[in-house]
Amino acid sequence: MSSARARLLFTPITLRAVEVRNRLWAPPMCQYSALAQDGMPTDWHLVHLGALARGGAGAVIAEATAVVPEGRISPQDLGLWNDAQREAFRPIVDFIHGQGAAAGIQLAHAGRKASTYRPFGESATGTVPEADGGWRPVAPSPVAFEGLATPDELDAAGIEAVVTAFAASARRAVDAGFDLLEVHAAHGYLLHEFLSPLSNRRTDRYGGPLENRARLLLEVIDAVRAEIGEEVPLLVRFSATDWVEHGWTLAETEIVAGWAAAHGADMFDISSGGNALARIPTGPGYQVPFAAAVRAATGTPVAAVGMIDHAAQAEQVLVTGQADVVLAGRQMLRDPNFAINAARELGVGTALVPGAYERAYV
Repeated sequence: MSSARARLLFTPITLRAVEVRNRLWAPPMCQYSALAQDGMPTDWHLVHLGALARGGAGAVIAEATAVVPEGRISPQDLGLWNDAQREAFRPIVDFIHGQGAAAGIQLAHAGRKASTYRPFGESATGTVPEADGGWRPVAPSPVAFEGLATPDELDAAGIEAVVTAFAASARRAVDAGFDLLEVHAAHGYLLHEFLSPLSNRRTDRYGGPLENRARLLLEVIDAVRAEIGEEVPLLVRFSATDWVEHGWTLAETEIVAGWAAAHGADMFDISSGGNALARIPTGPGYQVPFAAAVRAATGTPVAAVGMIDHAAQAEQVLVTGQADVVLAGRQMLRDPNFAINAARELGVGTALVPGAYERAYV
């Protein structure tokens, strides 16, 4: 691989008014560590996100952050539904910026997969009962995810409130200093639930044909874009397929992504699954073809995910035109310095190394 090609991963990318220093980013990864159960970020989030920025990631995107209390996956999830949470995010954003990285945040509503026990440190699984601090989940239809409680169906007022909540959280995110925002429409959470016929059985203007099932997502994008203005980049995370017959498909993702771009989305973060129990054939880069397909169909930049664990592998995803950005979540959990080490491996040098750490790289 030539040195010129080896530098593509570390070429800046510009989205609207934001230039990001490289194309190896830290994706949103749930920490389930707001231990006071008030949605407030803590020292854990500062250290977790700050380490990824210090480790050279181009952008660091904070985990799925609920736009309303009942939108949390677990009681220990982050939130951005009040101004105190906004203020608690400010020092985290400032630290990320101080390391040279862009700060992003993923705004989310868990829908029928809300009010669940976190996946570690608990003696129980499934839905947290109201008596134990849980709440009744909501969804497009009263169809339960396997092993979880049956949700309440959102009425028209409830849907309108969801749109309003996304917009309000987006405003708080920008006010806290975040450079870019991501709307979570993947992994079986609320917006994905509306998109997929597996979970959306409605017969009103939000159910049935694809344009109806996509309506809520597009309304959210419109409301968020109107709130944040024209300079802030907006990403949308899609699950490209449910991996289940009669579920959400790649072809539908391509169509709706095109609509989302027309409504103001600037990049798509392409994952898959999460809305049904399914056999998913995993392996190195297994989701990259989905990103490539959406990029080809829409002409819009995409971010690729899915077991991208090596510098040369990440570089190849970009060199072959399959994506514009690589998100290396689990590898960055294993090695928060992955971006620094990838740059050295690809012959880019040590420019990402903080001054205090330079002696380790002599």
